[in-house]
Amino acid sequence: MTTPLLELENIDTFYGQSQVHFGVNVAVPRGEIVCLLGGNASGKSTTMKVVLGLHPPRSGRVIFDGQSLAGLSTAQIVRRGVASVPEARRLFGDMTVRENLLMGAFTRTDRSGIAEDYDRMLSLFPRVKERLAQRAGTLSGGEQQMVAMARALMSRPSLVCMDEPTMGLSPLYVDKVLDLIRTVNQQGVTFFMVEQNASLALQIAHRGYVLQTGRVVLSGTANELLGDQRIRDAYLGGALAAETAS
Repeated sequence: MTTPLLELENIDTFYGQSQVHFGVNVAVPRGEIVCLLGGNASGKSTTMKVVLGLHPPRSGRVIFDGQSLAGLSTAQIVRRGVASVPEARRLFGDMTVRENLLMGAFTRTDRSGIAEDYDRMLSLFPRVKERLAQRAGTLSGGEQQMVAMARALMSRPSLVCMDEPTMGLSPLYVDKVLDLIRTVNQQGVTFFMVEQNASLALQIAHRGYVLQTGRVVLSGTANELLGDQRIRDAYLGGALAAETAS
């Protein structure tokens, strides 16, 4: 495994008196796609909140690019090079697509670099280019996800955190979004992705972790996890078995 860009070390997280994480350890190597798998209420989305400074852990450390993120605000973490594509996209619905894209660069002051990245986003996301003047709230779910990805990339991040990127999308847009994640990763951006659909996530990930009731119960490369009978039984089910047999 290459040097981790992001590390979660012995994370314990609470909501009031209820403990959500129990000694969670995760490493996201630079240049890879790492997926965090698990069912509902396993602590996946809270993990993202911990990384982004939205819900600080009670104990443990979050290390990004060799430095602790303890005590930093979300804006400061974004300036360090971490971007987020949240669950359900959370675009500014009454603003245009163009305005949403430019909001992704709110921490930057390099006008020429922003213009360069804006043009790059329009090339990478042609569907977004077609919708620039349209209010973001009127787009389809798949189109909104593409705008959310492009907005995150406008901050020129080293790491993109994605929370359930395929949730609620049509099969056509699921494939498009996964292909875009692959493409952007090949351009040097690291991804940490929470996904309930293990089969989809492991198709594009380099490695993964399985979270269950706040504990990491399995980890390994994507191929190792796809070949693990416990993963097949618990998360992949009959769909993978039928696919494997065909």
